Amino acid sequence: MDRLEAMAVLVAAVETGSLSAAGRRLGMPLPTVSRKLSELETHLRTRLLNRTTRRLMLTEAGSAYLEASRRILDEVGNAERLASGEYSEPRGHLAVTAPIVFGRLHVLPVITEFLNLFPQIDVRLRLSDRYVQLIDEQIDVAVRIGRLSDSSLKATRVGALRYVVCASPGYLEKRGVPKTPQDLSALECVTFDDAATATVWSFAATRGKAQPVQIRSRLSVNTAEAAIDAAIAGVGVTRVLSYQAADAVARGKLKIVLGAFEREAQSVNLVHAGQRLLALKTRSFLEFAASGLRRSLAALPPALQTPPAGPVERGE
Repeated sequence: MDRLEAMAVLVAAVETGSLSAAGRRLGMPLPTVSRKLSELETHLRTRLLNRTTRRLMLTEAGSAYLEASRRILDEVGNAERLASGEYSEPRGHLAVTAPIVFGRLHVLPVITEFLNLFPQIDVRLRLSDRYVQLIDEQIDVAVRIGRLSDSSLKATRVGALRYVVCASPGYLEKRGVPKTPQDLSALECVTFDDAATATVWSFAATRGKAQPVQIRSRLSVNTAEAAIDAAIAGVGVTRVLSYQAADAVARGKLKIVLGAFEREAQSVNLVHAGQRLLALKTRSFLEFAASGLRRSLAALPPALQTPPAGPVERGE
């Protein structure tokens, strides 16, 4: 029995939640996955997993063995990368994920510059607005906007983005410029993202509490680009992240309103799994991307900028 392989099967089964999903991740047939776990339990003379038709549950012994397996596999992986020169020369494959629009506008230009400087590194960029699990989906670096929740990851803050309320100059001239969030109740709004934001927008806290405002959604769409296009066309007022409206604001097609009532800016972070010994390809990209993204965010129109962030690194 190959114990390292068996450990990898156990880790994959627990992280994916099923033997079939573990097999797909490892490129291994389901019967082989089941057999290797059974062989491991026989070797250890204890049950590691309780299997039901719906889920896998670790036993007490399984929990302890899982953590030990993760540490051992991590150390072996580090040793192999060190021996192959990955820690002495930046090379290999790098997987990066980012939100779709931010990734296209800000992350992709950074990556193209990075590829020119590091010819031995290949990058796989996945643009997605869903929350990607780094370890499960084998992602080296993720760009995250907003609150961070996974304390096992490491984050480098590269800036912040405001939520801005904006409308076309023509619409504001016709319907009036709102002076307070409550004025929005008399205006048409263009909403997107989720059902919650279709009826209520939240503004800066008053007396320690967020200020919810009821709005009328004249048009609801599922992308920021569509919301911005509709606002430019004069359908109503919309609220988006500052980088999403940057081009329209710079060209005078949208005007920001209610700036004094904006919610707290959303942090932009580069996150990674926080291994003790980062591969040089990952470390090189983190340093390069942090610098590049700070410059990119600083280039937003002055009306959309937030105070610059320092090179702060911490756990999520």
